[in-house]
Amino acid sequence: MSLKEEKEYLGVVKEKLKNTLLLINERVKSQARELHETKKYLYENKAGMDHVEKVSVRQSVTQGALLGEGAVKKRKQIQKLLESPYFGRIDFSEKGHHDSIALYIGVHSFFDESTGVNLIHDWRAPISSMFYDFELGEAFYLAPAGKVEGSISLKRQYRIRRGKLEYMLENASNVYDELLQQELSRASDNKMKNIVATIQRDQNPIVRNETSRVLIIQGVAGSGKTSIALHRIAFLLYRFKDTISADNILIISPNKVFADYIANVLPELGEEKIPEMGMEELAAKVLENKYQFQTFFEQVALLLEKNDKGLRERIQFKSSGDFLSKLEQYLVHINNEYFVPADIVVSRSPVPAWFIKEKFESFHRLPIMKRFAYIAQAIEENIRYYYKKEVSLAERKEILSEVTKMFRITNLRLLYKDFYGWLGRPELLKMTVRSKYEYADVFPLVYLKLRLEGYQAFENVKHLLVDEMQDYSPVHYAVLARLFPCNKTILGDANQKVSLLGSSTAEAIKGVFQEADVVKLRRSYRSTFEITRFAQQILPDSDLIAMERHGEMPALKGHPDEMEEVRSVSEHIKEFQKSGYHSMGLICKTPQQADWLYEQLNGAAGSIARITDQSAAYSTGIVITTVHLSKGLEFDKVIVPFVTSQNYKTELDKHLLYIACTRAMHLLELSYSKSPSKFIEK
Repeated sequence: MSLKEEKEYLGVVKEKLKNTLLLINERVKSQARELHETKKYLYENKAGMDHVEKVSVRQSVTQGALLGEGAVKKRKQIQKLLESPYFGRIDFSEKGHHDSIALYIGVHSFFDESTGVNLIHDWRAPISSMFYDFELGEAFYLAPAGKVEGSISLKRQYRIRRGKLEYMLENASNVYDELLQQELSRASDNKMKNIVATIQRDQNPIVRNETSRVLIIQGVAGSGKTSIALHRIAFLLYRFKDTISADNILIISPNKVFADYIANVLPELGEEKIPEMGMEELAAKVLENKYQFQTFFEQVALLLEKNDKGLRERIQFKSSGDFLSKLEQYLVHINNEYFVPADIVVSRSPVPAWFIKEKFESFHRLPIMKRFAYIAQAIEENIRYYYKKEVSLAERKEILSEVTKMFRITNLRLLYKDFYGWLGRPELLKMTVRSKYEYADVFPLVYLKLRLEGYQAFENVKHLLVDEMQDYSPVHYAVLARLFPCNKTILGDANQKVSLLGSSTAEAIKGVFQEADVVKLRRSYRSTFEITRFAQQILPDSDLIAMERHGEMPALKGHPDEMEEVRSVSEHIKEFQKSGYHSMGLICKTPQQADWLYEQLNGAAGSIARITDQSAAYSTGIVITTVHLSKGLEFDKVIVPFVTSQNYKTELDKHLLYIACTRAMHLLELSYSKSPSKFIEK
């Protein structure tokens, strides 16, 4: 079937979808009318109905409501299919049959009732697995009735937007990423096809992994790890649709902008929007909003602005595996030393200290603070059994109060402060100017609360997805392990650190989740070969394999002063607005630099969005933001301003510059005034 014939076939499918949509709309209206009439009948005649008739009518109302909901859901699916009916096709001939059938694959299935043919197969259906698992040649899928074998003679992918076929790609292997699809649709040689086939063989087992309790994906910049993780979630939602729904998934995202940026990925795969939460939001929830603390963004900004040695030392220590070990040792210490039982008398009945100590130790599986109520209950039962006395409500409260007092410190704030005294390092706990906890103290505080007071685990969450894993320390993961006893997908890149002080590697995280499986994605394809090679000169990554998708060399531009640099950036913005590209990122090191540049440019250069830590949505077009907030995002063109010897000079700065450069897909420019950073001067 030629491109022309494919477009004609698309038109036929769209027409059938439109007709189905009209029928569904009529069905929804009819069911709404029937439901209204039934409810009206029930209201007007309920006095004269017997019990059986009332139950029958109520069941009719419930059934009508369910049918209506089903029709509305189907209508949403058809509307989505009209935008993009399908994205793939395989021609499959079953063993023993000479004729092949064309199987079109989309985000939902579509059955044509007039012909009795399934025109579109859901991408997660068993028969669709061949699209992902096999190249041309022998193939099979596992149907409910058993294994079906045969062969694939043709494989195509399509990009259909707003009902129009933009391009068609014929390739032996499936390609997830749109950027790769576009490159392949233009490529005429086999070299690109072989590269993409290798990428897909790396990615597909990750998407369809059903067995790993914890899967850690270490992916180099531009390897498509976030997209792959989201495809994995969508696959699991379909594969286990009887036991897991979108509400049972939680994404831990680095910020609201990133969460909004990825929000459209899963809906495009046919799923409902997945709940997401930031680490700070999680901490505030567990701490019941009783503690004020600095955000991760504020911590990073402070480090970049002041480079406070004491702050760096505090963060570095609290981000280490050794720190988590010290916390564990402290918990053992207070369990052994801080509970000092004493004899008490209740209603003239003595309760010996040895009995109280014995009960404290017998409840060792409970958090320390939770044991007190159980000890008090045991004392009450002891008095009732041995002294034949009933304990009054007032006495019950007094028993609990006396037992609680036997523990040396019961206040969480004071216990956390005491921990540093026990370490012999009280200077490591320092509040911010507004009496907030530093961000590095937040999750140690949360962990102590979990161990001392307990907290109901998020049992509704059946799969946890954690992105930007390199930004979190062992204490973060120890908290997540206790709060989420479910399967997990954890992903990130050790080189994309914005603080140098977090848990940066898959191996470090595996120290907490020892049952974890680790996979590595080494092939980078977001940026052109020239941009990737340039970024590698800033921060070499021996794991990274650059895909040879060629483009313009990155540009380095020097200027006599910052105002001249701003004028140059303004000219680039005007040129970009006339180009065919869609997105441009101006990525600054600090929020102050981004604010200043925004003020200088916004009046002269047209519509520019400023993404801050308070932003809740991703903006398309031209944006100004910081390196920290650009992580996970990608732009057609990136300009990194103020790359001077003073602005980018430390080891942390090198990582920041690397992140900024690897956000660019097609074009990259770095500018500076006076002297360039040592990372680019060569």
